Amino acid sequence: MDQNAAIDTTVAHPARRYNYWLGGKDNFAADRASGDELERMFPKVRLGALANRALLQRATRFLAAEAGIRQFLDIGTGLPTADNTHEVAQAVAPTSKIVYVDNDPLVMSHARALLTSTEQGRTAYLEADLNDPGKILADPVLRDTLDLSQPVGLMLIAVLHFVHGHGAARPIVRQLLDALPSGSYLVATHATQDFGTPEQQALYQQILEEGRTDVWTRPKTEFAALFDGLELVPPGVVPASEWRPLPDAEIPERSDINVWTAVGRKP
Repeated sequence: MDQNAAIDTTVAHPARRYNYWLGGKDNFAADRASGDELERMFPKVRLGALANRALLQRATRFLAAEAGIRQFLDIGTGLPTADNTHEVAQAVAPTSKIVYVDNDPLVMSHARALLTSTEQGRTAYLEADLNDPGKILADPVLRDTLDLSQPVGLMLIAVLHFVHGHGAARPIVRQLLDALPSGSYLVATHATQDFGTPEQQALYQQILEEGRTDVWTRPKTEFAALFDGLELVPPGVVPASEWRPLPDAEIPERSDINVWTAVGRKP
């Protein structure tokens, strides 16, 4: 099958818009227009994307180096840039195994071409949707790559806010975590309006209702509830730039980031 056959270049896709904000070249005019419109209304949105990407790298390094995780399930992979999950994990532990999942065929075709594993480890790819966790968990590629009797790092980076509806993300996260053994970890980031002014919050609600954004933001309480029953890794639920920042990192204003982050261990 032609991997490009199912790609609609006239409709913005979150992975390609994110790629645009990160300075990548794997995006189309619709993605750039969507990204530019959001950036006009919320000028610091690109900072949030960069902080989110840096968090992915720090959290992956923590799981591999400090928590001893050797298996990763990265859902909502996005288009390959520098220091992807498997590159960070395998730099620490070359035997690490990673399954990438995304619902954009362009992402998957790029991933298969560019995300090559170490000889000792393994990377695999599924084209599937977070909204169907059962399909992801039952996929033979996942079962062939990861041993679900051993701890897994579940990476849900900037993807849960594409699940619309109050309380809609929690059952998806529960189903995924229920399939993983004790000692597994959840790493999640999520867009929020918590740090916006009342005017910004009203504007965002308006463009959401008008269908001009596909991001369903959630407050801290709803995001934190995704980690119920897990042991939160310090510093707990914080903005992306404040989760174990590098010693020389400059911490932006919270209103410039607008992304909650947490890492939790399944007891």
